[in-house]
Amino acid sequence: MKQILAIVKPYLAEKVLESLRRAPLEALTIREVKGYGRQKSYLDQYGDTEYSLAFLPKVEITLWVEDDRVEEIVRKLIEVARTGRIGDGKIMVLPAEEVLIAGEEEINF
Repeated sequence: MKQILAIVKPYLAEKVLESLRRAPLEALTIREVKGYGRQKSYLDQYGDTEYSLAFLPKVEITLWVEDDRVEEIVRKLIEVARTGRIGDGKIMVLPAEEVLIAGEEEINF
């Protein structure tokens, strides 16, 4: 099992979630975050609002996926979230070696 962290622009979050609606996911969480990357404090536009801040608003989507589905999910994320502009976000794939579920026995992968 793998954990995929996708950090995307806020106005693309709904579109990303819609594209994953029928995807074979074990679990998904989402949270609002602020980021600082290569865009530094350059002016960027989110929807109809412009931001010129050191930390720009982003949305972090965390997914848990079976190993054989990772490539498919990452491809979907890139297809929907990439605009080609600086500050598009990041996608990270991490191993999930153990999953502990409250009230159940430990599951090892």
